[in-house]
Amino acid sequence: MSVTLFISPGACAMASHVALLEAGIDHETQVVDLRTGQQRTPEYLAVNPAGSTPALKTDQGVITQNAAILAWAAQTRPDKSLAPVDDAFAFARFNAFNGWLASSLHPALGKVLFSRPPLEGEAKTQAIEFALSKLDLAESHLVEGPWAFGETWTLTDGYLMVFERWARQAKLLDTARFPKLNAHLDKVQSRDAVKRMLADEGLEAV
Repeated sequence: MSVTLFISPGACAMASHVALLEAGIDHETQVVDLRTGQQRTPEYLAVNPAGSTPALKTDQGVITQNAAILAWAAQTRPDKSLAPVDDAFAFARFNAFNGWLASSLHPALGKVLFSRPPLEGEAKTQAIEFALSKLDLAESHLVEGPWAFGETWTLTDGYLMVFERWARQAKLLDTARFPKLNAHLDKVQSRDAVKRMLADEGLEAV
C-alpha cells in the first residue's frame, strides 16, 4: 500500500505525517503552499474541495481531517498499537481528544496566530486569553501524563504536539503555567518518527 499525504510544513498536517511514519505506512508527501494560496487552485480543490490540509489520497479515495487520518492509520496498522482500536470505550476517548484538538484548541490558537489582518488591542488580548484557557484545560484535565493518555503513547500525542509547538513559538506556553504540556512537547519531539517528520518538512524542534 502506498498513499500520498498533502501537507503544508509546520501546519496541523504534521499530525498525520507523524501518524504515517509511526505506522510504517509507505507514503509520499506533496507540499501545498498555503501562503501562496495553492490550496485554492483547481488542482488541489479536486483533491480536497474544502481547500485545506491534510488530505490523504488512498487507493479507496481521499480522507481529510487529522482526526480521521489518525484513526485510519491506527486501524490500518493495529499491530503498531498507535491507538486502543480493540477497546470501544478507550478508542472513543482517543477520538474525542482528537476531536477536541480539531474543534477547540486549533481554532483558538489559530485565531491568535493566523488572523489576517493580525489582531490588535483588546481583540488580541481576548483571543490570547481564550487560547490560554484551552491550554489550561489540556494542562489540568485532559493530559494524563507523561503521554496524553498516561503511560501509553498514541497518535493523539503527535496531534497535541502541533499546538504545543505553535504555543511555544508564540511565547504562550509558559513553563510555570504549563509544566505538563512543556514536558510533553519535549518528550514527543524526542521520538524518532517525529524527528524524521521535522526533517522531512524542513523544521526543527522548538
